[in-house]
Amino acid sequence: MWKEENNKLTRTFEFGDFAEAFAFMTRVAFLAEAHQHHPNWSNVYNKVIIELTTHDKGNTVTEKDRKLAKAIDKI
Repeated sequence: MWKEENNKLTRTFEFGDFAEAFAFMTRVAFLAEAHQHHPNWSNVYNKVIIELTTHDKGNTVTEKDRKLAKAIDKI
């Protein structure tokens, strides 16, 4: 579930191993490119942490972030 805090939508995804986490990140990368909206994220082994914020709107959460979060949830 996404959390909205500190002007960011944040969610941690956990997978079976690094390969699954990396495959997820690859799919999100193509999705983000299609949305022309790119996440801040990190990966450690089987966990991917994603933060969404709209930089050109003063680093606040906008509808752009919410739409990308919903699209990521569908992966």
